[in-house]
Amino acid sequence: MKKDPRKKHKRPPYSEKAQRPPGSDADMRPQADHGEKSYKGNGRLRNKVALITGGDSGIGRAVVIAYAREGANIMISYLPEEEKDAHETAKWVKKARRKCLCYPGDITRESVAQNLVEKCIQELGQLDILVNNAAFQRLHDSIEDFTPDEVDKTFQTNIIAPFNLCRTALPQMKTGGTIINTASIQAYKPSPQLLAYATTKGAVVTFTKALSEMAIEAGIRVNAVAPGPIWTPLIPSTFPGKREIASFGKDTPMGRAGQPAELAGVFVFLASADSSYITGEIIGVTGGKPIS
Repeated sequence: MKKDPRKKHKRPPYSEKAQRPPGSDADMRPQADHGEKSYKGNGRLRNKVALITGGDSGIGRAVVIAYAREGANIMISYLPEEEKDAHETAKWVKKARRKCLCYPGDITRESVAQNLVEKCIQELGQLDILVNNAAFQRLHDSIEDFTPDEVDKTFQTNIIAPFNLCRTALPQMKTGGTIINTASIQAYKPSPQLLAYATTKGAVVTFTKALSEMAIEAGIRVNAVAPGPIWTPLIPSTFPGKREIASFGKDTPMGRAGQPAELAGVFVFLASADSSYITGEIIGVTGGKPIS
C-alpha cells in the first residue's frame, strides 16, 4: 500500500523557534529532509557540471545532493555567513564521489556573479546546468514598512542576480545546457506581507518565459520550479511570530509544508534529457495549491 502523501512528513505544529537571518539548517526543528537518506540516483546527469546558487541549505541542498547522486559535479554558491551549512552540503557531494567547489560571495555584486561562472568553467571544465535558487524575503504589514534598501536587496538577490548570471553563463554554455530558476507560488497567489518578494517572483516567471525563447536559439532550455510552502531556513529566519512558524503550510490541501527533498526530482527532470521537449515552463510543487 502506498503511503499517504499527506502524512509522508511531519505536519504542523512545527517548532516555534525563530532564527536570525539567513538561518541555518542545523538549528531547524524539525530538521528538514533534503533526501540525504532517500534520494537514489540513476546516472541521469553523469559527468555534467552544475552551478547552484543558494546551494548550502534548503531547496538548494536537496538539489545538490540529487544532482551529485545523478553523476554531476557541483559548484555551490552561498553567502559567507552560510559557510557551515555549505560545507555540510559539500560532504554529501563527496560521499557521492563527485567533485564539489564551494564559492562564498554576494551574488548581488555583478563581479561575484561573473567570477562564479568563470571559476566553475576553469576548475570543473564546463557549465551544463545553472540553477538560480538563492532568495531573500522579508514580511511587513504595510508598504511603508518596506525600506528602500530592503526592497533593493530583494530585487537584487531574486531577479537581478539571476539575470546577471544568465547573461554571463549563456554564451559559455554548450548546446543541450539547461537553466532552472526558482520561482514561487507567490508569483501567482501573492501574500501582501511578502509584497517585495512576490513581485520579484512574478518577474522570475516572466524572465524565464522570455529568456527561454532567446536561449533555445543556442539549444539551451530555460524552465522554472514554483515551490509552495517549503520547510527551509528561510521560514524561521523570516516569520517573526511563533504562531506563523508553527502553522506553516497548514493551509495547503496536503495540510503540511513540503520538504526540500520533495522538489529534487523536479529539478533533476528539468536538467536531464527526459525533459528535452520542455522549455519556458513553470512547474509547481505546492502541496495542492494551483499556480494558474
